[in-house]
Parts: sequence; structure tokens; C-alpha cells
Amino acid sequence: MKTNITTYLLLLTALLTFSNASADKAILAGGCFWCMESDFEKLKGVSEVVSGFTGGESKNPTYRGNHAGHYEAVEITYDPNVVSYKGILDHYWVNIDPFDAKGQFCDKGHSYLSAIFVANQAEKKIAETTRQIVVDEFTNQTVITPILPQSTFYPIKGAEVGHQNYYKINPVRYNFYRYSCGRDKRLKQIWGDRVTQH
Repeated sequence: MKTNITTYLLLLTALLTFSNASADKAILAGGCFWCMESDFEKLKGVSEVVSGFTGGESKNPTYRGNHAGHYEAVEITYDPNVVSYKGILDHYWVNIDPFDAKGQFCDKGHSYLSAIFVANQAEKKIAETTRQIVVDEFTNQTVITPILPQSTFYPIKGAEVGHQNYYKINPVRYNFYRYSCGRDKRLKQIWGDRVTQH
């Protein structure tokens, strides 16, 4: 009897952990994943930010190889007791240029476009609400950031794993890239004091 109860409790714990796992992740594209990783790791409640690719049809995309159709994106793991999905998206909007139809900042091309990838209808509704707030605020500009259904997320791996934590591993090169790309200057123009401090 004791064994059955123990087994039941272990199974219940595993199921609860599994059910919470997907709810506590968000996948977002906002241009260079180095910058997105840096921006979100500063947000309270975020425990991990993984750089990778999503949204395309090719399997196992790579940075130097075939990633056609994919977006550079990050998978964010967060504690919903500390920061909500809406909080994640509020942070997202002020760290991208939602009006750039060619990419983000100095990086141009499909893989650098912004996008929100939703896992279910609840996330879609929240994403649409936050997007509408941006649309209503900037009535003289067109918000092009789409809300798309989630597809397979491919983390950076193998020889390209150096792209993960790049801003920590190569801070001088990262900061030079971020400055020369004009990311912070443009974000300040759009969002003012709401943008993440670096």
C-alpha cells in the first residue's frame, strides 16, 4: 500500500512538472539572438534564455549553414509566479523595433525579423492584446511583428554553441556590435526610458 502511494505521488509530481514546463516557456524572435538573450536574462523571473532557430521548414538549421525560412529566436524559461506571460511580452516589445519590415536594426533578412510564437489560444489572446496596445500608441506607424503558431525550436548546438552566452563570453565584441548596429539608439528613439538598460 505504501509503495502504491509513493508511486502515485511520484507520478503526480512528474505530471505536474511536465504540465508546467510548456507553460513556463516563451519563444520570441527579435533580431540578433545575442541581444535578445542579454535583454531577457536581465528580467526578474527568467531562469534561462536559449538561442536558436524556429519558424522554418528545414530540420536542424545552423547559423553558418541552411537556416532559410527560420527566424533567429530565443526560448525563454520563466517563473510565472514572478513574471507573467504578459510581462514577458511587455519586456519584448520595448526591446525590438516593431516597425522594421526588413529585419532588426543593422541586421536585415528574413532570419532577423521580429515575431511572437504562441503555444496556445491563451498565449495568442495575450499576444494580440499587447500588440494592439503598441498599434494604438503608434498610430502613425505600422506594426509588422506577427503572431505565429509555435513550431519546433532548434537550439544552437555543436560547433556553433559559442553563440549561446556570446554577450558574456565576448563582452567587448558584443558591446561593439550592439553599439555599431545602432540597436540601443533606435530603441531609445522608439521607447524612451522604457527600454532595458545596458
